[in-house]
Amino acid sequence: MRLPSVALILLAALAGCSVGPAYRRPQVVAPAAWKTDPADAYWRPISPAHAPLEPDWWRSFADPQLDALEQQALADNQTLRVASAHYDQAVAALAAASAALAPEVGLAASVARAKISADRPQLNYAVPSQSTVQNDIRLGVSINYELDLFGRIRLAADAAGASAQQAADDLVNARLILTADLATAYVALRELDAESDVLKRSVALQEKALDYVTARHELGAVSGLDLLQQQAQLDATRIEAQLLLNRRAQYEHAIAALTGQPAPLFSLAPRLQTLNAPTLPLGVPSELLQRRPDIASAERAMAAANARIGVARTAYFPSLTLAPNIGWEATRFADMLSAPALAWSVGGAAAELLFDGGRRTARVDFSRADYVAAEARYRQTVLDAFQQVQDGVTGLALLDGALRQAHAAVADAQRLLDFANDRYGGGLAAFIDVISAQQRLLDSERKEVQIRGQQIALVVFLAKALGGGWNDPQLPQPEPAPVERDS
Repeated sequence: MRLPSVALILLAALAGCSVGPAYRRPQVVAPAAWKTDPADAYWRPISPAHAPLEPDWWRSFADPQLDALEQQALADNQTLRVASAHYDQAVAALAAASAALAPEVGLAASVARAKISADRPQLNYAVPSQSTVQNDIRLGVSINYELDLFGRIRLAADAAGASAQQAADDLVNARLILTADLATAYVALRELDAESDVLKRSVALQEKALDYVTARHELGAVSGLDLLQQQAQLDATRIEAQLLLNRRAQYEHAIAALTGQPAPLFSLAPRLQTLNAPTLPLGVPSELLQRRPDIASAERAMAAANARIGVARTAYFPSLTLAPNIGWEATRFADMLSAPALAWSVGGAAAELLFDGGRRTARVDFSRADYVAAEARYRQTVLDAFQQVQDGVTGLALLDGALRQAHAAVADAQRLLDFANDRYGGGLAAFIDVISAQQRLLDSERKEVQIRGQQIALVVFLAKALGGGWNDPQLPQPEPAPVERDS
C-alpha cells in the first residue's frame, strides 16, 4: 500500500473522531402521583418532547372578545417579535456553523500594467537590468478547506443546532406567556366588572338605609351614633368602589400593552358575563408536563453547553487546512487559456499551539461550569413545573369547595332576605332589617364573584403550567426526542 493511501485512510479515521463528551439528559426525581388524587396521575422521569402545543387553548372559555384580543396580541405584541427575531438569529447562526463543514471556494481575477525599473537591484550581474512595460493578467480559483480532524466544526454545529432548538422553544414559551398573561388580565378585569356591579347595588341599598336612619333620627327614634355609623359605612363602600375602578383601569392598560396598543387609545367597556371555566382532569398525564416549552428550552441549553465543552477541548489538538488552487497568468488576454499560462498549486498547512499560559484550560473549565449551571437550571425548571401544576390542581380542588360554600351562603342570605321581607310585610320587623338582609345578600354575592374569578384565573394558571393545553385527545403526538450521541 502506498504511503499517500495510508495517509488518506488515517485522515478519514481521524475525521470521524470527536473529543466532545457524550451527552445524556439527567434523570430527575419525579413524584409518583399528585397529592389530591394519587390514583389518577402518575409520573415518569422527564424527557421533554418537542411537540406542537395546543395553540388556541383560551378558546375553551368561549369568549369572542378574549379570542379577538388574543389574536391581536399574537400579531402585534412587541415582546413576541423580539423572541421571533432571536429565533431567526439562532437559525442563521446554525446555518453559518454548518457551512463551516464545507470548503470555501473563491474566484479571483486581476489586471495590471506596470513598468519595471531599469535601475533595480540585479540578481545576476551577467545580465543587465532593463526597463520593461508589461501586462499582468491573472484568473484563478482557490479552495480553502479545514479538515475537521477532532470534531471542532461538527461540535460547534451541534451547539448551534441545540441553541436553535432552544430559541424555538423560547419562542413557543413567549407565546404561551403572552396568551396566559393576557387571559389573566382579561379574567381579572371581568371579575372586577362583576364585583363593581355588586358594590354599585350595595351603595344603592346603603343610601336607602341612610335615608331611613336619617328619617328615624329626625323623629328621635335613633341616636346620632346610628346615623354616623350608617354614613361611615356608605362612605367606606363608595371608596372601595373607586378603588375597584382604579384596579380595573390598570388591567385595561395592561391589556392595551399586551395587544400592542397605546393605553390612552384603548378601552374595554364594562360588561357583566360569566366566563366558562373548563373542567380540568385531576389525573394529568405526564406527557402534558413534558411538552412545557421552558423545560424543553432548558434541556436544549444543556445540550448546547455540553457541545461547547467539546469545542473548547479541540483547542488542544492541531488543525490542518488544505488550500489547493488553479489559475492562469499571462500578459495578453489571448494567451490566458493556453497551456503555458496554466498555474496551480497543491498544499496544506498544519498548526499546533505549544504554549498559551493556560488559556485553553481556562476555556474548558469555563465551559464545564457553564454546563453545570445549565443542568441546575434544567432541574430547577422541572421542579418549578411540578410545583406550579400541583399548586393549580390543589387550588382548583379547594376553590371548588369554597365556591360550593359560597353558593350555599348566597342561598342562605336569600332565605334571610325573604324572611325579613315577610316579617316587614306583617309588621313584625323594621325596614332596616330588610336593608340589612339585602346587604348581607350582596356581600355573599360579592364573595361568590371573587371566588369564581380566582377559580377562572387559576384555570389560566394551570393551563400555562401544563404548557398551553389540557385536552389530551386533541393534542398532537410528540416528535421523537433528540438522539443522544456518544463520543
